Amino acid sequence: MDFSMTPGTFLFEAWQARFSLLNGLAATISSSAVTIVLATTLGILVGVTLAYGWWPLRLLARLYVDFMRGIPVLVLILFTYYGLALFGINVPAFWAGVIALSAFATAHVAENLRGAVQSVPAGQMEAAKAIGLRFDQRLLYVIIPQAFRRMLPPWVNTGLEVVKGTTLLSVIGVVELLLASQQVMARNYMIIDFYLLAGAMYLAVNFALAQLGGMLERRFSYLRY
Repeated sequence: MDFSMTPGTFLFEAWQARFSLLNGLAATISSSAVTIVLATTLGILVGVTLAYGWWPLRLLARLYVDFMRGIPVLVLILFTYYGLALFGINVPAFWAGVIALSAFATAHVAENLRGAVQSVPAGQMEAAKAIGLRFDQRLLYVIIPQAFRRMLPPWVNTGLEVVKGTTLLSVIGVVELLLASQQVMARNYMIIDFYLLAGAMYLAVNFALAQLGGMLERRFSYLRY
């Protein structure tokens, strides 16, 4: 690999393609961030339903979680973009990808939260009830904070999978980092060089997310049983 800035070298081509690559990286980060926020919010609701919901709602939540965890992400993305169009619902490619990834990640967050909630000692709920807290207060102030600490490691893993899953958005035309890199490679034929660069950029994003997860784990690690 030639690291000089003369025309035709990797550094020169990378500099020429910097805006395309940065726009692709921005699309990857933005789609990942929106997906993680949506999946975390919806996953908490579905997870609480799995643990404490009225049995018909609990059954629906269980069917949703099992169905979504058994469907490949690519199928969800294609259905959201092409399948919904058959019913007259035209969703922009970016949002179709976000919806599909969010639906998939929500199921994983919900299952993680369910396990975390049910791992909290039953005495915690009984003690909260004994001091007069309503059910929603018991969940909000006692159970969820403790469950959150327990679900942090799998939550980070889900976030990392979401970032890697954004590479599939290229099949519906979203110019994320991988597709942007491939478009650059189609012009200069530096296949290995730009795949390595794309891999390094994905690694940097996932490393930052993993560090954030580690920081949160250290922040909330005081609770021990």
